[in-house]
Amino acid sequence: MNDKITSSYKASKNIYDSILTQSSLFGKLYIKTFWHGVDDNRIAAELLRYIPDRFSGRLLDVPVGTGVFTCEKYKRMTKADIICLDYSEDMLEQAKARFAKNGIDNVTFLRGDVGALPFEDCAFDTVLSMNGFHAFPDKDKAFSEITRVLRPGGRLAACFYIRGRSAVTDALVKNVLARKGWFTPPFDTSGELMKRLERAYEVTNWHIRGSMVYFRAVKKQEKR
Repeated sequence: MNDKITSSYKASKNIYDSILTQSSLFGKLYIKTFWHGVDDNRIAAELLRYIPDRFSGRLLDVPVGTGVFTCEKYKRMTKADIICLDYSEDMLEQAKARFAKNGIDNVTFLRGDVGALPFEDCAFDTVLSMNGFHAFPDKDKAFSEITRVLRPGGRLAACFYIRGRSAVTDALVKNVLARKGWFTPPFDTSGELMKRLERAYEVTNWHIRGSMVYFRAVKKQEKR
């Protein structure tokens, strides 16, 4: 499954940014037709506002993708220690080039699997995951690992696809995106996701636009 994901994102690397940012005519038509015009640029901007520019802790960005949505934000986060992880080497290379071009030098890049994060427990103050969970092969492990490396009181900020909100989008995901390897089932509904989060987090911000959810959640303190 991971090999399928790698090859899929390698094949799409030249159109990935233009589709998500709707900077091409095809991207605009695709988002309008299948995602009901939901604007990833707006979702990304609102999600990133949950992380202050003055943030000085340790942040894990998984998956970093091409860095198309985070580059301008990271330019302002000069005091942060940022770790960017992705399974796709092609995505990492694009992010590296984009950040280097913009003079961002407080970022470390790692190729790795979200289901087996190479970090100690409670290693991060914040975890950012944009458009990741609908692609992760083992969502239980992904949630477990992200929770493990986040300190108690730390924040998870994420956005991704949820099923059950649009028959058109669900059909696209099932019949095209999942078969191509860009998305990986199973997918949570909004109710299933909330139940999953509430086991370990206090959800402080929760928004749904079309078939996309974005939220901020605080990891609960460990019981003694």
